[in-house]
Amino acid sequence: MKLVSWNVNGIRATLGKGLPEFMTGHRPDILCLQEIKAREEQVELPLEFGGYRSYWNSADKAGYSGVAIFSREEPLSVHHGMNAEDHDKEGRVLTLEYPDFYLVNVYTPNSQNELKRLPYRMEWDEAFRLHLLSFVNQGKPVIFCGDLNVAHQEIDIARPKENRKNAGFSDEERAGFTKLLDSGFIDSFRHLYPDKKDAYSWWSFRMNARGKNIGWRIDYFGVSDGLKDRIAGAEILSEVTGSDHCPVVLTLK
Repeated sequence: MKLVSWNVNGIRATLGKGLPEFMTGHRPDILCLQEIKAREEQVELPLEFGGYRSYWNSADKAGYSGVAIFSREEPLSVHHGMNAEDHDKEGRVLTLEYPDFYLVNVYTPNSQNELKRLPYRMEWDEAFRLHLLSFVNQGKPVIFCGDLNVAHQEIDIARPKENRKNAGFSDEERAGFTKLLDSGFIDSFRHLYPDKKDAYSWWSFRMNARGKNIGWRIDYFGVSDGLKDRIAGAEILSEVTGSDHCPVVLTLK
């Protein structure tokens, strides 16, 4: 089973920048998108999405945030948000239940310049961790994926010293992600490639950052411990353009 996660920075824009061709070339079983910036009725999907069922959770605010999942298999159930009024207005979480696992697609809030939104971000991190554990406690493994807006370790960012107190690499955010993993989850990419350097999934549009590979790894596939032995592959498709992020892939046995 091939699962793909991609922050597309606007699904309507990316449909004209290679997303249909990506679907033809990679044919994922499940595609999770973040930052779609649209509602379902605003998007005309091309033929390349034939055979997929689509599920959307859009923000209340037009043209902002939002996540979507395209799946070949119909899920057993669909859950929008985290059942938390304070956190569910921005369309950031979508959960599908399958026979063998729950799949949680997430677009984590950014802490913003000067960490203005950090207190809210830390509340979010804990709410999301508990959301994942609520499904684990139902006795079924969990996969989470998406833009977590944090580079976990120094190896996950090109310039760690310069970004130590910036959004996405603050001590608090990194500790929050550590707490999440310590709750019984595995970073699939680091599980297979613990020492791999220069592996990033996001680059600034400024200063030719992507061309120079001055990037951050902030897009993840995490799996609960019960799925560890089913991890067959984890990839970062840095050659795929169309967004400031690139797709990441999890292959399960």
